[in-house]
Parts: sequence; structure tokens; C-alpha cells
Amino acid sequence: MPHRASFAAAEPQSVRVASVPASHVYVRHISPIDGDVAQPGGPAAASRDGGVRVTRLADPDPDDPSRSALQRWWPPVMLDAEWVRAHADEFDVFHLQFGFDARTPEQLRDLVDELRRAGKPLVYTVHDLRNPHHENRAEHDAQLDVLVPAADAVITLTDGAAYEIKRRWARRAIVLPHPHVVDFETMHHIQRARIDIQHDRDHAEYRIGLHLKSLRANMNPIPVIGALLDAINGLPNAVLQIDGHRDLLEPTGPRYDAGLADLLREEAAAGRIDLRIHDYFDDAHLWQYLASLDLSVLPYRFGTHSGWLEACRDLGTAVLAPTCGYYRDQAPVMLYLHDDDGLDADSLGCAVGRAYYDRPSFSITVDERRRQREAVSDAHAALYRDLLR
Repeated sequence: MPHRASFAAAEPQSVRVASVPASHVYVRHISPIDGDVAQPGGPAAASRDGGVRVTRLADPDPDDPSRSALQRWWPPVMLDAEWVRAHADEFDVFHLQFGFDARTPEQLRDLVDELRRAGKPLVYTVHDLRNPHHENRAEHDAQLDVLVPAADAVITLTDGAAYEIKRRWARRAIVLPHPHVVDFETMHHIQRARIDIQHDRDHAEYRIGLHLKSLRANMNPIPVIGALLDAINGLPNAVLQIDGHRDLLEPTGPRYDAGLADLLREEAAAGRIDLRIHDYFDDAHLWQYLASLDLSVLPYRFGTHSGWLEACRDLGTAVLAPTCGYYRDQAPVMLYLHDDDGLDADSLGCAVGRAYYDRPSFSITVDERRRQREAVSDAHAALYRDLLR
């Protein structure tokens, strides 16, 4: 049976979670804001039963699983059945978020079998129903075919994803929204700054951003860039900024795409785009970048959910999202038609025009994010507690 200790009245029940991963910002932000005790049922219930203290094990260092990992958590050591066998007395619940890309379905079955032998409940949060890094969906589908049926509880982020999970595996998923990505202090300062300069922004340039990153498999940038250039033609002061990493756009980069790089340099030389090539942003530079945009374009032809979208909400930047996946269910966005069947350039042009003239605000306040985080934290704690009863 799973570990469960006895507690005196009004003492919080302790639940130890082997979280894969633990250090990712999403996982950090499903924990209580203050302290580590959640209050399922609200403060009154917590005053009676003490609430739930959730402790997440540190990510083991992939190079030395005996050490915790402060920076690098991938590949996650906890996904090895041998790790579960050796550390089963150290956790009560196993919660898989993501990071299993390199595990075969057979290895995941071994993990599930070992958790069952140890009597440890498995919680799986379905972030991706289609892996954005894989052109072919077969491998990810096979992994999901192991994890979703085997989980003692399934969580996802949107109603649309929950419906797909029910249709494909006859499993009911608990829907819990994606918490904030940006820290509250940065959210507050950037949102205030945007309010202070909003009048000037209304009469200045309108900056549209498309970040190629290192070009995931789900990105379809060239048609999207062409449609964006057509869309901003005739819009006064509209600027299209294209960012990309050095590994993609410089000849010495391991992922160098000569065709894409040449196209972008030609457009930049002609003054049609503002091209910026750089290394990976750290968080501070990423927040500055997103806050500098009026509209961030997601050039995806498949996918499910987006942390990038949530960071834009935190910072007050509108998002133009494709119709594939469940981005529209995740948060308020502008939409254009784009999926595996192709891009509808007219729909993208219309959406850019509406965004330019209407200047929609899809921002979420710090107070709203704080309340959301507490609710999400409490829901996780309640689920862990109930699985151990």
C-alpha cells in the first residue's frame, strides 16, 4: 500500500511526490504561493484537517542520480523503473508531467508495472496530445497509449483536450488551467509600464513578433512569414520582427537551415523585416522580448497547449494562434486557420488586421493569477490526498 502516516488533529497531511520534472516553471507554479501547505476545501476546512503539505522530490542529476539536479533535469532519471525500485520508500505519489520523449513504450510499461508493484499511484498531466518535436505522431501516440490508460488520475489543461482524451481512451481527465509563467513581481512591473505608455503606443509602431527558436517540427515558418508580410503591407507603422537562434540561422550552427536563413536575410536587407539572431534568451530577456511586442504569432501547424501563450498573457501581449490544437480553449487569443492541411493566408491577414485596428487586450491581472494558482495548487493537493485514502 502507498505510504501514509498518521497525524494529530489540525496537522497537515504530508504527501511526498516524485514529480517528473520538479524544477520546471509549470511544476513550481502548481505549488502554494506561500509555504508548502495547500488548503483543499478552503481555509475553514484546512483549519479542521490541517491541509496538505506537498513535498516534491528534487530532480536527480542525470549524470549522478544520487545527487539532486539544480539546473539540468533532462533526461529524467525518475522514469527508470530501477529508480522507482530503489527509491519507492521515499515518495507517496508519482506525477508525470513531461520529459518522456526518449522513453520507449516498453520502458514506460516497465515504469508503470514497477509503480503498481510498489503500490504508488500514478498521476499523468497530459500537456501534449501531439508532440511538437516529432513530425510523425506514431511514437508519441504509442507512449500515450501506455500512460493514459495506466494512470490512476489524468489531468489536462483544457476542455478540448479532455474531450479528446475521453474519445481516444475513454478516460475522464480533470481540467486544471495552466498557471502563470512569469513571476508576479515582473508581471506587476511590466503591466504597469505598459499602462503608463499605452497612449504613446497607440501612436507609435505596431510590433508583430514571430520567434523561430530552433525550429521545432511543428513550425511552418516560411508560408506564415510570407502571409505576415502581405498582411502588414499598408498598415502604417507595422513592423514584423523575426527572431531565431544562432544554431538555426548561422552557418556554423548544428541546425543551420540555409534556405530559411537566406530568405530572412534577403527580407531584412530589403527592410521588410527586423531580423534578430541570438542565443537562447534567459527568462529576463525573454520577458523583455515578449513585452516589447504588440502581437506574438504562433506559427504552429500542430500542437496542443502553449506555455509561450501563457507568458504573453502574463505580460499583456496579444497572441495570434493557429486553429490546430487547443490554444483557443486555453486562453483568449486571435485565431487564424493553420493545421496539418496547410495555412489559410487570408485568415491570417484578417486576424492581423483586426489585431492592428482593435488592439485587443488579453492580459490577466496579478490578482487573477494569484487566485488561479491557489486554486490549482489546492486541486493538486486534494487529488494526491484522495489517491492515498
